[in-house]
Amino acid sequence: MKLLSEKATCNSHGQDSSYFLGWQEYEKNPYDEIQNPKGIIQMGLAENQLSFDLLESWLAQNPDAAGFKRNGESIFRELALFQDYHGLPAFKNAMTKFMSEIRGNKVSFDSNKLVLTAGATSANETLIFCLADQGDAFLLPTPYYPGFDRDLKWRTGAEIVPIHCASSNGFRITESALEEAYLEAKKRNLRVKGVLVTNPSNPLGTTLSRNELELLLTFIYEKGIHLISDEIYSGTVFNSPGFVSVMEVLIEKNYMKTEVWERVHIVYSLSKDLGLPGFRIGAIYSNDEMVVSAATKMSSFGLVSSQTQYLLSCMLSDKKFTKKYISENQKRLKKRHAMLVKGLQNAGINCLESNAGLFCWVDMRHLLSSNTFDAEMDLWKKIVYDVGLNISPGSSCHCTEPGWFRACFANMSEDTLNLAIRRIKAFVESTATNTNNQISHQNQQQSNANSKKKSFSKWVFRLSFNDRQRER
Repeated sequence: MKLLSEKATCNSHGQDSSYFLGWQEYEKNPYDEIQNPKGIIQMGLAENQLSFDLLESWLAQNPDAAGFKRNGESIFRELALFQDYHGLPAFKNAMTKFMSEIRGNKVSFDSNKLVLTAGATSANETLIFCLADQGDAFLLPTPYYPGFDRDLKWRTGAEIVPIHCASSNGFRITESALEEAYLEAKKRNLRVKGVLVTNPSNPLGTTLSRNELELLLTFIYEKGIHLISDEIYSGTVFNSPGFVSVMEVLIEKNYMKTEVWERVHIVYSLSKDLGLPGFRIGAIYSNDEMVVSAATKMSSFGLVSSQTQYLLSCMLSDKKFTKKYISENQKRLKKRHAMLVKGLQNAGINCLESNAGLFCWVDMRHLLSSNTFDAEMDLWKKIVYDVGLNISPGSSCHCTEPGWFRACFANMSEDTLNLAIRRIKAFVESTATNTNNQISHQNQQQSNANSKKKSFSKWVFRLSFNDRQRER
């Protein structure tokens, strides 16, 4: 008799991915400047720790919010007893206005169409439950966030079919790639229910262009399917081109009176833009009333605490603070991104040109022993164990080309990042030295072999000459 469910015993969670294995190795030997200076530096975690001082300063200046008070009176009991899964109206209003502010107020959002969830992980899974049945498929451009294998598939039973994107055009989405993925799903007898994109992209750190967004909207219109736009990094755009939300393009292209208007859904979170992953604040935004209704009911399984909602409703309603925070955070991200890119360039390593996110998409193809994913894993293991850096290999992100890696830069101090850069530079230099020594050794062996061949040839010539002389 089987005592556990198939979900409990199956191996489809994705925990054995190198993306998660790298975390496990880091946790066994974490870097600490004082306690463990030779430990592994965590560059596999997309966390934004660059602007905590701004958040802490606001908390210090607003003790009522932090102390769960309103006009000096405690509302602890009120918050402790509140359990409506629709969420606090004040927080939902503040959240939608913050989402508009991040998008330059080019679009507005209706708080009645917003569903609160315990982070973007919960938001994405809830949307899949609303839009797809077990065995249905979603198309995702590669490379994509490794956690989607868990978030979208594990409990829902949905399938992911990759939209293969290539480095030759900067991993941009093309019409042919979309059609090929759709046909591949059909060959596998999968019913395609939609496309899911991250904008800005995790792991690429790039924003989708208007052309790509228009292409996606045309595609879902023609196929009669959904589009999920995961926009949790929308506030991290630090270089041009600026961020363009799918909602902006929907309005520009007059999709409001078409079925597409109700088939586009946005996922958002405060984990990246505000650097608050521990607060577990996510959201679904949809123009489809049935999706909003169903997702709201499902949110009972992953609510945001009322205390968290109250605190952040106060913070996000402070427009002087949010304006300063968004601007300053983007400046800091730009500076930190430039540090990593320049440091890697000095080590002979290039990155995909990017303008957003908390990471770089790093090109280490020239360091592979061969153009294979086995060689990529060999290089990754050296970087984790010998260099002491946990970065995410491209294969964990389903990249089709070996040798790409995601390296995060916003979850550590400048000193730690500089140390990480020095480590990778030393590794590249030692690799080059070893390679040169090996080539030199091989050349010397070849030279010796050639010398022996020449000596042998001369000996044979002399021998044959003497024989001919004796014959005369």
